[in-house]
Amino acid sequence: MLKTIVSALDSSDLSERVIQTLDQLKIEPATKIILCHVIPSPEPDMEVPVDRPYSSEELVYQEIERRLQSYQAQLPCQSQIEIVNGDPAIEIVRLAHIYQAELIIIGTRGLTGLKRILQGSVSSQVVADAPCSVLVVKSD
Repeated sequence: MLKTIVSALDSSDLSERVIQTLDQLKIEPATKIILCHVIPSPEPDMEVPVDRPYSSEELVYQEIERRLQSYQAQLPCQSQIEIVNGDPAIEIVRLAHIYQAELIIIGTRGLTGLKRILQGSVSSQVVADAPCSVLVVKSD
């Protein structure tokens, strides 16, 4: 039986598939699930468009928290929400260490070629650095 699972979610439709995968795992009531979302740190030289409305960090955080709470309501076991800032792969692995997770569930966008090189692959880095098994959920 898995005692602790870290489920890495973002703002994409892929998060729904990750939650569906959790449901398919037939998780025991004693399992604890950590629903985490990493807000990437802004690049120091990132430009903010002045001709578009800017969402405050507080509003972004509240929206993420609301989404995670809706996922949390679907779970058949104890769960906790973690919203952190930083590099997504590093923070997901850090949370797995903190909670002594036995499994990380993460989605992958399926980037290939140049896009994968330029944007990087969070799921690949998590698989390489994780202290436990990693279940990678592919997009449709």
